[in-house]
This record gives sequence, C-alpha cells and structure tokens, in this order.
Amino acid sequence: MDKRKDKIQTSEFEQKLQESIREDKRLEDFREEHHRDTRHYDESRPDAPHLEANTESETIPVVEETVRVGKEIVETGKVRISKRVHESEVDVELPTVHEEIDVQRVPVNMPVEDTPPPVRYEGDVMIIPVLREEVVVQKRLVVVEELHVTRKRTQTNETERIVLRKEEVNVDRVDNTNHNPR
Repeated sequence: MDKRKDKIQTSEFEQKLQESIREDKRLEDFREEHHRDTRHYDESRPDAPHLEANTESETIPVVEETVRVGKEIVETGKVRISKRVHESEVDVELPTVHEEIDVQRVPVNMPVEDTPPPVRYEGDVMIIPVLREEVVVQKRLVVVEELHVTRKRTQTNETERIVLRKEEVNVDRVDNTNHNPR
C-alpha cells in the first residue's frame, strides 16, 4: 500500500519536474530569441512566456533522478511443434440392434355396424383393422297398399220358368173275358 502511494507521489513529482524542465527550456529559447531581436517580442502573443519586469530573477530547477522499472518481452528462442497423423485399421465389435416386423394378413369379412374397431394389442401383437367401403344392395318388401274387402249380403226375388217333371202312376183294369182256356 505504501509502495503504491510512493509510486503515485513519484509520478506526480515527475510530472511537475517535466513541466518545470519544459517551461525552463521554453523560457530559455524565448530569451535567446528575444536577446537577439528585442523588436519582435510581443507580450500579447499567446505563446509568449510570461516575463516579469525584473528580468534579473532566475528560476533554478531542482532535479532528482527517479527509478522507473519496467519489463519488455524479448524473444529468446523458438519452438516448432508439428504433428503427423498415422492411420491404422482396427477391428471393433459394435453391438447393433435392429427390428423386424412380421405382417400377417388375417381375413375377417365382418361388417361394421356403428364405429370402426380401434387398434388393439394381443400380447406383443398389434392388430390394426383394415376397412373398406362396400356397396350394399338390399331387397326388402314394402307394403304399397291394402285392399279392404267387406262382404254384403242382399237377397232378391226373381221369377224363372222351369220345367219340373213328375211321374204319375195310372192303374187301368182290363177285363179278362175273352180269355181262352186250354
């Protein structure tokens, strides 16, 4: 923690020192230029350093060396890695599972009355009913009409001429007077 604080203080100090060095150099350059030709000195210029009226004073920077420790990555050697692929055939047994389906067609020919029968299972056998539509011609008796018969008895008198035969017996007596005796 103290080392970190020292680093921060050192860096602030270093910044101030660098600023001071730059300002002194700039002032030195300006003075050299100004002493050569004082006619060109313009105090209103933004880059003109602030000169005091008393030019006799001089700033003496106090410099201290600091240590900056850093590190760089330097290539010291190389490693080349390569690989080769070798192929070889190996017999490996792999368990595989497959299923076979046996389909048997069983004729039923049973008419369906209402709803088709569902798929059902008998043991491990799945039974799927196969349906088809058939045209059904049905012959039936229909009572078309009724005959209502009523017997009426009426009696009428009619006159007819008919021939009736009738036997009649007549007995005639004959006299036997001429009778020849022998």
